[in-house]
Amino acid sequence: MQPYQQRVIDEKAELDIKIAKLDYFRVSGEMSKIPVDQQDLLDLQHNAMLTYSIILELRIKSFNAP
Repeated sequence: MQPYQQRVIDEKAELDIKIAKLDYFRVSGEMSKIPVDQQDLLDLQHNAMLTYSIILELRIKSFNAP
């Protein structure tokens, strides 16, 4: 495995932890304590993070492609 490949794997793992923490925050009731505009921005951020995670997953899968 090339060093850049390991960095992508590590980056995805770190991102997925952040997504899980944001998921928890969003359903914990704490999110309702912040202004609605900030809630909307967090929703956008969450969607972007999910998209980014999918892209990283596709890159990782391509590492094993012939």
